[in-house]
Amino acid sequence: MEQGRLFLAIALCILVFLIWNFFFMPEPPEQKPVKEGQATQETAAQKEPYIQKEDTAAVEKVPLVKQPQEQPDRIVRTITVDTPLYAVNISTKGAVFKSFILKNYREKVEADSPNKEMVSTDASNGTIQLGFDNKQLPDLTEAIFSINPSNDHIILSDKPADIRLSWISDQGIVVEKKYIFSPETYLIGLHVTVQNGSSALFSDRLALTLTKTFFEKGSVYGFQGPSALINNNLEQIKLKKIKDKNLYSGNLGWIAVQDRYFMSAIIPQNPIEASMRLFFKDNNFLEAQYLQPETVVNPGTQHKYEYQLYIGPKSTKILSRYDNNLDQSIDFGMFDILAKPCLWLMNFLYDHFIPNYGVAIIILTLLTKILLWPLGSKSYKSMSEMKKIQPLIKQLREKHKNDRKKMNEETMALYRTYKINPLGGCLPMVVQIPVFFALYRMLYEAIELRHAPFFLWINDLSAPDRLFRFDFSIPFMQPPYGIPVLTLIMGASMLLQQRMSPPMGDPTQAKMMMLMPVVFTFIFINFSSGLVLYWLVNNLVSILQQYYITKKLA
Repeated sequence: MEQGRLFLAIALCILVFLIWNFFFMPEPPEQKPVKEGQATQETAAQKEPYIQKEDTAAVEKVPLVKQPQEQPDRIVRTITVDTPLYAVNISTKGAVFKSFILKNYREKVEADSPNKEMVSTDASNGTIQLGFDNKQLPDLTEAIFSINPSNDHIILSDKPADIRLSWISDQGIVVEKKYIFSPETYLIGLHVTVQNGSSALFSDRLALTLTKTFFEKGSVYGFQGPSALINNNLEQIKLKKIKDKNLYSGNLGWIAVQDRYFMSAIIPQNPIEASMRLFFKDNNFLEAQYLQPETVVNPGTQHKYEYQLYIGPKSTKILSRYDNNLDQSIDFGMFDILAKPCLWLMNFLYDHFIPNYGVAIIILTLLTKILLWPLGSKSYKSMSEMKKIQPLIKQLREKHKNDRKKMNEETMALYRTYKINPLGGCLPMVVQIPVFFALYRMLYEAIELRHAPFFLWINDLSAPDRLFRFDFSIPFMQPPYGIPVLTLIMGASMLLQQRMSPPMGDPTQAKMMMLMPVVFTFIFINFSSGLVLYWLVNNLVSILQQYYITKKLA
């Protein structure tokens, strides 16, 4: 087998991987079609995993409500809780979050951009909605809760505070939501208490709902959508798959709704057998429910449900501090085992040496090349030897141009005579493919690179580099439109590297190989500038190494 053909095959494999997203998570298994009756039985089995009777530790005797208590004023109030990390608006209608502003993150890279809003503007009923699946109580998203603080603006700076919101039904069922806010963390405590002050048994399934609008049904570069930790395994559900299956049951560690950089999550205090149920409405609005098993609350008793909420960045630095396995929500696909050490090293370089993520990427690339240096040297030595015998190979092609079998036999004999391994020049590329894919996912999804400047016009390493901005569209380029300087330099480096490689014996293959830098330039034109920077530095170091080895063996 000729070295050139193998090199071409590997290069084409990279294209196939990039275009068809081979390096991402495999698709969930297709659901087998079932008959209508069978589907109903299976759904019912999933919907009611078991009935949870009141826990004696969570049960307290409460007085029966003989007469319905006076309902609170029907005027809807909004309470703002202000912490150093976020500001949240809580509405007494539904006791939900109507707004959640992250103070350390902006919507866009511009300095005058507003801070990041985590609650979708078209979520009319807010997020962290509370309801009961069997409809033993009316729709609580329309209920007006009474609230304990008289102050509508609470500022937290040094100690936690809690907000209590309660509602009572005509039958005497009291529902209370207590939020516990702390100034130093994104974690928020949530205690839901159901007091049965009626004379009848109360049996229902509590449901907490996260909401989010997705303007894209899924990214070809990374995951966005609902996810859950089920039986200690990460389950990520693509938005387009929700119509096929929307109920996931098991031992739930948490459920979450996440996009490229941020997430909202519900974490039960004590994971139990529960369900995550999904609704994807109008092709862009997602509801993800944490569905408790059915709970029985006897008259004169109460039951308490305890959760934690997380609404904030998908940062390994932050999530790894918590003892709730929420850090498992950050997953970089099949090469996650390589991507996370690279992310840790990049952050280490940024925190301890130079506070510039662009420089950290350059140093990370150099360290990777040093690690692979022996393989690279062996590869370039093999390529240099191949270049020396190209005239002999050309003679063999001319001599046996009508007998391909004989030509291949003579070519392999020539390799054995000069002790050349035709595969030797391809080994570093094979090793580098998983490293590239791992860095691709990491650099695309790492929130550390979001709005992180490098130098001059590159003010966001998570976005494509664009010098100047044009009002007209450019083929193959996603907006914003401009000159992709870094990408063009990277394409030129690939072209130079290709010219330094041994010439291909087959003219057709040689032309295809010369086209590869052009094809890669078009592919990289919409990649994040952080990834393009990595590939450019990698090419430049490879060119220097190849030049050094070639001169040494000349």
